[in-house]
Amino acid sequence: MAFFKSLGLTTAMPSIEGNGVFLRVPRIGDFEEWSALRGRSRQFLAPWEPVWPDDDLTRSAFRRRIRRYERDLQEETGYAFLIFSKHRNAMVGGATLTNLRRGAAQTGSLGYWMGEPYAGKGYMSAAIAALIPFAHSMLRLRRIEAACLPSNASSIRLLEKMNFRREGIAREYLSIAGQWQDHLLYARLSSDPLPERNGPKS
Repeated sequence: MAFFKSLGLTTAMPSIEGNGVFLRVPRIGDFEEWSALRGRSRQFLAPWEPVWPDDDLTRSAFRRRIRRYERDLQEETGYAFLIFSKHRNAMVGGATLTNLRRGAAQTGSLGYWMGEPYAGKGYMSAAIAALIPFAHSMLRLRRIEAACLPSNASSIRLLEKMNFRREGIAREYLSIAGQWQDHLLYARLSSDPLPERNGPKS
């Protein structure tokens, strides 16, 4: 929105408060914690993500990532967040709203990742439950889309818990783990019920 565009810097964007978690835009000072969490979770994340570049966990690559996030925010085409546990005061994962289309569409795509030590403990559910009202109300997106591999049972459970509805399958939708793979397509509308905002288990 024009409000965030006028801020000029992603660091000025307010955080999003959830039940036991908060989300905020990444900063260059997050590099050490981000790199440690991603590195520790590499094997856990590899089956669900594109192949990482060789320099993905370097400071220079993270700096490029931050610049891209800032550009997307300025152009109002994407919003990136890191997810933090309020109780642990620790980074636990990340989420993005990307490929925002305005005009007649008013649509964006949801993506997310969770660090292995925090998977299955409710952090992502709490984060997405907080992000959905922001997307529908603040960004005025009528529709939020998401895609996941048919084998990703955890992601399927998460999306359906967040009241996303399965709409079909896209053949060879994304290159994941080095192969073009089919994805299940999900979406939720602003008129769909909001999810319960349960907190993490620990």
